[in-house]
This record gives sequence, C-alpha cells and structure tokens, in this order.
Amino acid sequence: LIGFAIYQLLPAQRDNVRLTKAAPWVLLGAVANIIWIFLWHYNQFALTLPAMLTLLASLIGTYLVLGIGVKPATTVEKLLVNTPFSIYLGWITVATIANATQVLFFYNWDGFGLAPAVWAAVMLAAAVIVGGLMTFTRRDTAYLLVLIWAIVGIALKFPAEPVVYISSWAAVGVLTAFVVYTLV
Repeated sequence: LIGFAIYQLLPAQRDNVRLTKAAPWVLLGAVANIIWIFLWHYNQFALTLPAMLTLLASLIGTYLVLGIGVKPATTVEKLLVNTPFSIYLGWITVATIANATQVLFFYNWDGFGLAPAVWAAVMLAAAVIVGGLMTFTRRDTAYLLVLIWAIVGIALKFPAEPVVYISSWAAVGVLTAFVVYTLV
C-alpha cells in the first residue's frame, strides 16, 4: 500500500481515471480501518463488525472501480495498484469472517446447536466459494494466496481438531488448484 500511495501521487498519475475513481473508496476504507482499530482496542466488539463490513465494502468498491482482473493494466499498475488491493481485499475477507466469529463468541452465540468445529468447516467452505468466484471472474492469484496463507494458519493452529484440520487442508488443496488455474 505504501507503493500504491507513492505511485498515485506521481505527477504522471494525476489524470489516471482509474485512480481518481477509486480515491473515495480508498479514503472510506482508510477511515473504516482506523475506526475498527480504535473500537477493537477498546473492546467494543459489537461495533467492530459494522466498521469491518464498511472496510470490506470499501475494498470491494475499490476493487471493482479499479477493474482488477478485467481492465487492462500496465506491469507497474499490476504491481503497485492491483496486487496491493487484491492482497488487502483477501486479508479483509478473512478478517471479516474472524471478526464476525469473535463477535458471536463474545455474545455466547450457540451456533444454532452446531459445534464450533462444524461452523469452522462451514466458514472454510465459504472461503473456498469466494475464492472460486475470484478465480473464475478475476483470475486473481494474489487474492487466492492470501486465503491459502490464512487457512494454512488455521490448520496449523488446530491440529488436534480433526474437522477443522481436515477441512482446512481440503480448502488449501482446492484453493491451490484455483491458483494453478489462474496461472495457466
């Protein structure tokens, strides 16, 4: 994102329509991120979720306005514009799921009677579905690599929980196949 910040400030980018259209979305995301950090720090968990959802929405808006994966971009733009926002969107996708889980845990949600491990498997399946959508609509390798990184972390954290462990590695396998698809 530092590379993006510098790139978009260059005189040659003053008339870059993609960057100009994305600016309000980027600003909204920055403000939402600041608010989220403040709320999380002060344990205002119920309020963190709207802030996180606003951040996610702003990144989706940024992603769509920039046309990542569908609009032509120079190599420099791919490196300094598309990739940072793909990674950021991937991270916030995962963080939104984690944030929602934390809020539900904080309020002692019973999971409609389903075990936490089953809910984890459901969330992993949701991540794979989102990864599939990003694969077949945008061919976004960077986004997929973030999902893989996060899910490997989940697998490594819960080796003694078979449902979570197996579901995690299965998700990593499918997402890795998606990465291969995007590269071929």
